[in-house]
Amino acid sequence: MARSPLTLAASVTSALPRVAVVGVGPLTEGASGRYDSAIADLDDGRRVVVRVPVDDRADADLRGEARALASLTAGVRGVLPFGAPDVLGQTTVDGRHTLVQTLLPGYRVDAAHVPSGRGVATALGAAIAAVHDLPVTVIRDAGLPMQTAAQVRDEAERLLDRAEATGLLPFGLLRRWSTALGSDPLWRFETTVVLGGVDPASFVFEDDADGVPVVTGLLSWGGLGVGDPAVDLRWTASAPAAQADVLDEYGHRSHRAPDALVAERARLHAELEFAKWLVHGHATGDETVVTDAVALLESLDESVRDEPVRARDEVTADDAIAATERVPAGSGDAIDTSMQTDSFDADTLAAFLAEEAGEEQSGQIETVPIELSDFSPTHPPTPAPREGTPVASAPAGADERDAASADVSAYSADEIDRDTAAQNALRRWTGTA
Repeated sequence: MARSPLTLAASVTSALPRVAVVGVGPLTEGASGRYDSAIADLDDGRRVVVRVPVDDRADADLRGEARALASLTAGVRGVLPFGAPDVLGQTTVDGRHTLVQTLLPGYRVDAAHVPSGRGVATALGAAIAAVHDLPVTVIRDAGLPMQTAAQVRDEAERLLDRAEATGLLPFGLLRRWSTALGSDPLWRFETTVVLGGVDPASFVFEDDADGVPVVTGLLSWGGLGVGDPAVDLRWTASAPAAQADVLDEYGHRSHRAPDALVAERARLHAELEFAKWLVHGHATGDETVVTDAVALLESLDESVRDEPVRARDEVTADDAIAATERVPAGSGDAIDTSMQTDSFDADTLAAFLAEEAGEEQSGQIETVPIELSDFSPTHPPTPAPREGTPVASAPAGADERDAASADVSAYSADEIDRDTAAQNALRRWTGTA
């Protein structure tokens, strides 16, 4: 039997001995009935919420939520763009852990009623991204649960094994989920701070000055930890009209590396909730739950039959060919890819190669290095004198080359011109011209 608001108000004075309750009323939030809740008005003007769990599982979850809220230091709360409840006091009622916390005003929206476009959908995507961007040290320092990507995958595999062991899991879903769990790319992701499977009903909204809904608070923190960010987006499977807007805004606001397959994993996590419901009913022996779970699984099997959770892991040859067909043909002229070098005569080159091959066969030929000092830009060569022109004698200490170059009387004018032309050509060739 649900506890009355007056009974719950008495628990507030037990948790907060220095305050008095001046008003109390039921908290009707359309919840699952796991808690007895009420709103109490205090004599200092505050409005608080009191929550008492109705069973052991809810009790454990409430204790976890109190622990998670305690990990949200002032610094952490300062970087969040919305509020989180403050735990004002704790007590026990009928042996159950009881929590008194601040009231976050606003309205809530169920997943099935989230519209597309700017507003609730984009506000949810931005709010979830803000939580996922929190440093993981917040979770580590508080001693809250932390999972790696491999551990998330192993947990899903164990759930599938337990669901299969009931003998009630449709084969189509078994094959679909096994294929997804065997896809390595699907499980390559960066773990983040997560809320453990939050849904839109956990957020409260208020309209801004333009009438656009914005998130002003987050109520449920019990699943706070480190894990797969896709688990907090699994609810989008129940909001197909808004899914694209939520994921787009989430990706835009996130400061982490892009997660290309987050939508596929979110869908998989949503489907595995049905398997979890089946395992729960089978473990507790609750035939009503088992019957409900089987009906849900059979309906899901009909709707996703032979449809993979994600696309193929590899690109096939057909995919590559199809991609090339989408590339537009070039409209430019053909490109000449021949060697754009100095032209040469083929016969001359052949003769030179043959001569070179013959020299290699006849042995090494002693060569003399070319002396280029006369053609240096800093020491320009002395012009060759014409025949009959007096030549000055070489100064004392001149080298033999200078002396030899002074004696040109034996050469004709034509020979001298040819020598000068050859020298000029050599200078152009060596870059010293």
